Amino acid sequence: MLRRTGAIGALIALLTALFLTRPVLAADRLPGPADGGCAVLAPGATDAAERAVDAACAQVAAGVWYTWGGGHGAQPGPTYGKVDPTDPASEHDPERLGFDCSGLVRYAYARATGADILDGDASAQYYTHRTAARFTAAEGLAPLRPGDLLAYGTSADLHHIALYLGAGRMVEARQSGTRLMVSDVRLGGDYFGAVRVNTGTVEGPVLRTWGTGVWTKDRPSVRAARVYAFPGPTTIRVACQKHAEPVTAEGYTNDAWSYLPDYRAWVTNIYIQGPAWLDGVPTCTT
Repeated sequence: MLRRTGAIGALIALLTALFLTRPVLAADRLPGPADGGCAVLAPGATDAAERAVDAACAQVAAGVWYTWGGGHGAQPGPTYGKVDPTDPASEHDPERLGFDCSGLVRYAYARATGADILDGDASAQYYTHRTAARFTAAEGLAPLRPGDLLAYGTSADLHHIALYLGAGRMVEARQSGTRLMVSDVRLGGDYFGAVRVNTGTVEGPVLRTWGTGVWTKDRPSVRAARVYAFPGPTTIRVACQKHAEPVTAEGYTNDAWSYLPDYRAWVTNIYIQGPAWLDGVPTCTT
């Protein structure tokens, strides 16, 4: 039997310590009980969407914590959280490096695309102008693909968002006191719907709203049915504009309305930053 010298033993001990303390990478392990089977579980997703899932799953595999407000630093990535005054379980969040739900989504798509395309909270991410497709709660899981974003709450208050994996499973940063996890998709309760992210070039004029709680309508009329509410200033894609019912609000009167294809809805131009009749936006033909 060969005997290790003191120097060799010390070297082996050092290498072992480095291996055991380095961050766990997704490539180090196969999906299994320890990470909840976190992986792309169905076909049909774009390469970018699959990369977003992989990025989120790597954080699950590394055992990263949920932390309230985590992931909303100057750049995408885990940050120390804050105490949520409504949740006693968040008392240790300022000590934990991690993500909240939208922080994880932001990070996943930033890693997938190389750009910070989903900065903001759950509402901003669901109402993104980078919408490739949108699905209602009534449509269930059938049309969804891995990488789609699942939203929970109401049109005026979306409080949670997660990434779909396929096969009825999702990866999420769920709540204080837990680590990032894989869960069964919760279709009941306040499941609101899903959105597919467009990671390519956004076509059409891109503008920004102002104000809070601004409702869009299914027709260009204040009496029309409500569709979605912008909880705050939101970047939007405008397809066209037309003269329709005059609106008086915020000290302005204007009869111009814009059609937002990502929402299949209309909004008065009063709440879009710019002149009363928007520059560079074509007139609607119908």
